[in-house]
Amino acid sequence: METNEQIKEMVKQKYSEIALQDKATNESSCCGAGGCSTEVYNIMSEEYNEIDGYAKEADLGLGCGLPTNFARIKKGDTVIDLGSGAGNDCFVARAETGEDGRVIGIDFTEAMIEKAKKNATQLGYQNVEFRQGDIENIPMTANVADVVVSNCVMNLVPDKPKAFAEVYRILKPTGHFSISDIVLVGELPEKIKNAAEMYAGCVASAIQKEDYLNIIKESGFKNIILQKEKAIIIPDDILRNYLNEDEIETYKNSDTKIFSITVFAEKGEKCCSPNDNCC
Repeated sequence: METNEQIKEMVKQKYSEIALQDKATNESSCCGAGGCSTEVYNIMSEEYNEIDGYAKEADLGLGCGLPTNFARIKKGDTVIDLGSGAGNDCFVARAETGEDGRVIGIDFTEAMIEKAKKNATQLGYQNVEFRQGDIENIPMTANVADVVVSNCVMNLVPDKPKAFAEVYRILKPTGHFSISDIVLVGELPEKIKNAAEMYAGCVASAIQKEDYLNIIKESGFKNIILQKEKAIIIPDDILRNYLNEDEIETYKNSDTKIFSITVFAEKGEKCCSPNDNCC
């Protein structure tokens, strides 16, 4: 079993590779660069083409939802994107918050930060910035964000309760988040759970849907809403990298399901005791 630091280093290395790949030859998806069929690419990622602020050069196809579409961003808002990659969701958020707003992207991988900064410069955006940082220790002061968004990233964080506690900390008292992620119902085969590529690709790192939503609740968030849910099917050509034909058939006939979800929640107030009125 790898340590949290080993997991982080593996994720950083994988996403550095993706950031440094030529866009023209990169078939990245949430399952990792170059390792997925076109089918997974189409299933995991969502179409941004018709969305204001979309910048093709910033879209590496690494998401599993459209959190900015559900984030209720208003003009002048301060928006934080956790796991901002090459800047795709930041630029979409910037179209919503306008020139009077502020968008800050946080990413663990230096190569992604450099790519995002280059994209922002080419687009001429003065109110979008990018910072390298760990989502378990976000480099932001408390109570600064009106909205937090994240797209298929929180599941990669080893300590998810700490990550959501950090989201709570940086949000203003009136703030909220909209986060897209991969979750499970049922258990994955051990060979998939132990595969580094499948971890970096958002699948093996996913936790149970019920546990994911409970972490959000236990972090103090209120008005938790499941905004969107979509089943994810891993095609056979990917499964064959980890399972034999009998194991694939057993897995496909099991009750295990993989879902892309988009979740909304408001910061609210943490309860100090069961008798508090905020409960």
